[in-house]
Amino acid sequence: MRTSVLSEPLDYDGSQLSSLFAYHQAGIQGDSIVAWIGACEVGTEALVDQEDVKAGAFIRAAEMVHFIAEAFGERLETMVLRQRLFARLAADLMAERSGRPVAVRGDDVFVNERKASVSIATVSPVSALFHFGINVRPDGAPVPAIGLAELGIAALPFAQTLIESYRAECEDIRLAAAKVRWVT
Repeated sequence: MRTSVLSEPLDYDGSQLSSLFAYHQAGIQGDSIVAWIGACEVGTEALVDQEDVKAGAFIRAAEMVHFIAEAFGERLETMVLRQRLFARLAADLMAERSGRPVAVRGDDVFVNERKASVSIATVSPVSALFHFGINVRPDGAPVPAIGLAELGIAALPFAQTLIESYRAECEDIRLAAAKVRWVT
């Protein structure tokens, strides 16, 4: 798995959750995770989560650190598991760096009942993907929210550490699967 942190800001509107995003934005081919900072504005028409669509929801934050992970040859259920692994890694890192308790509920991260993240997993004809966004400055969020700035966490170093943790964990999982024999 290859990783990249984009140096230029890029606002997230939902269209970035598409196959080959890392290839087009960072020149990375194959399994990847890419991070960047930008605002977030996803209207109902661009939402992937159909429960949110039915509820007329939207996603907004003044600034987030965004992550798009892509895996080729994976099913949606596997990507949901990866997304939840990523949420756990993010929560652990946020707790370590802020000194505050951080909770994970499903695929979302919370600090004192305030939402710190948005996330969705999906598939394309060629890959499985997830978007995970962590608030830096949650101004404009439609729910009570908290961001990395309020927690005293610098966004780019946080993103770099988190994507490296995710890459290492996925590699460790592959190695763990490659050391066992089959049973009859």
